[in-house]
Order: sequence, then structure tokens, then C-alpha cells
Amino acid sequence: MRHERDFEGVGTMPTKAALFYDYPIKDGEVYGQGRRQTIEKLTDLYPEVINSKNFDEHASGLGNVEVIFATWGMPFLTAEQLAKMPKLKAVFYAAGNVKAFAQPIVDNDIILVSAWDMNAIPVAEMVLSQIILSCRGYYRTIRDYYETHDQNKAKAFHRAGVNGEIVGLIGMGMIGKRLSALLKSFSFRVIAHDPYLSEEQAMELGIERVSLEELFRRAYIVSNHIPDLPSTKNVLSGPLFESMREGATFINTGRGAQVIEAGLIETLRNRPDLTALLDVTYPEPPGADSELWTLPNVWISPHIGGSVGDEVGRMADCIIEEFQAWESGKPLRYRVTREVLATMG
Repeated sequence: MRHERDFEGVGTMPTKAALFYDYPIKDGEVYGQGRRQTIEKLTDLYPEVINSKNFDEHASGLGNVEVIFATWGMPFLTAEQLAKMPKLKAVFYAAGNVKAFAQPIVDNDIILVSAWDMNAIPVAEMVLSQIILSCRGYYRTIRDYYETHDQNKAKAFHRAGVNGEIVGLIGMGMIGKRLSALLKSFSFRVIAHDPYLSEEQAMELGIERVSLEELFRRAYIVSNHIPDLPSTKNVLSGPLFESMREGATFINTGRGAQVIEAGLIETLRNRPDLTALLDVTYPEPPGADSELWTLPNVWISPHIGGSVGDEVGRMADCIIEEFQAWESGKPLRYRVTREVLATMG
């Protein structure tokens, strides 16, 4: 079992590396602006990007590869393919979710590192903006203004504002922690539900730990960040949404399958005072006949919470730093072990 860098030959021969991903456009986005050139300086980089279609063509040249640098579109490596890379020690993934390909990597005691924390930053930032706008009644005001064309009528309902308002976070993983830190810059009160969050951890984060039912009853803004696991499907039901406060907002950047959609739709139909901001649904996109498209108090975005534009380079910077730490024998901050993988969405 190999957990640390094998230092034999370090200083004389650069680490042999290769880039793996199926989406060619991601090279320019993630490894652009000189980042690929940085990897070329740090390693002996294989000249071609490997993907699921050309692996067999290049298999004979991959036998000495020790490190893979990857991003979105990392192919699932079969046992036969891994056997053709007997010297592979580590995979550095410049993106977030590794579920689609990680299991055979960790099962073969190959180190896996993901920039999931870097990908949590833009999600937390987007949700922060939605929380502030929701507290000011922005989404409902816009809706009412379009319907009435009357400024006074559009602003007639009670808008809570930010000062002292309660935000409820469901799930305190990377995104939840990032978001709670951002919320500290404002006068929000933060409550959270996470079965893995201890009272001591909650105190350190400056938040209050509550049950899921209490969170929905008390929070003016409910934001879902539950990991995508079999045990978390259909955990957000109609009665929870029905219990929400007057004028409250539900934000979902977690996963659509965690919501019992029929219950959410029925509640939103009966409670026009509520607002739902859905960056994820199940399925994605919703079916053509889904009421989510037509309910006036629902805003759907096409899963845009993760890194975009210049933000994606931050993920490459992270895994390049992790690679350098690994080569130096230093601790890795974002290693995905079997135990970590079991809790990741």
C-alpha cells in the first residue's frame, strides 16, 4: 500500500505525468493562462491529452506515468486500463465531484486529490448573493412589479431585510462552511442541520445546530447543501416546505433528487408568498410538463453554481500546489480517501 511519495530518483528525473479528460475545451479553461506550461516545467508531461477514446492508442506510452492531472471529463479507468499504468501513484483532479471515476482509483491505493474546496467558493458566493436579495424581497418584488406595473403594489408585502434575520443551512460540508463564513460579514443569525455536525463544531463556526424541522420553521432563508448520497434522496418533503415562514425562500444548490418535487410544487402553488431558487432539479432540466417551469414563484437556473470563467483556473492552481506538496512529502489538504469518498455528494 502506497500513501506517500516514493523519493527514489527525486532530483534527477522529473515525475512522469499526463493530462486526462474527455472535454477538450476544458484544457483552455482550466489549464489555460500558463498553467499547463507550469505543469510541463514541473514534470515530464506526456504530449497528448488522454481521454476515453484515445487511451488504447496511447496505452504503450503511459506505462511510466506516475501522476495524472485531470479535470471535468476525467474518464472512468477500468482495471485493464489501470494495469497498463503500473507506476501510477496519484491523480490530481482540478474540479470538485469525483464520484464518477474515483472508486477504482482509491481501491488501488492510488492517491486522489480534488479541488472540491475551490469549487465550493463560487457556489457559496452565488448563494450569498441570493440570500441578500431574498431578504430584501427582490425576487417577489420583481414578480409583482411585472404583474402590476405599480411600484407601491410591488413593494406592499413585508420585506424582512438583512439585520438579524435567520438563515438556515442544510448540510455543513465544504460549501456550507464557506457560506457560513461569508455570512459572518453580515448581521445574519445562522442555524444549521447536519447529522455529522457536533455541538462543539457548531460553536466553533458560530452557528446554532437544530433539527431539520426546526430549521424550516425558523429560517427566513433555507439553503440546501446536502451531499448527493443514496441516504439523502427525498429527504426534503412537502410538510417541511409547508412549515416555512411567511415570505420565506428556499434555495437549492445541492441536488434535485433530495427534494420530493410533488410536495414542493404543491406548497408553492398554495403558498404564493414563498419563493424557490432552484439551481438543481431532478431530472435536469425538469420535464417539459413540470409546473416548475410555470409557477410564478419559482426561478430555475441551469446548474451554474460551480466554477465558471476565470474561477476555474483557481482549481488548477490548487492541485498544482497539492502536487508540489506531494513531491516534497508534505501533508495533502484535499486528499480523497475511501472514508471521505463515502461522504461526498
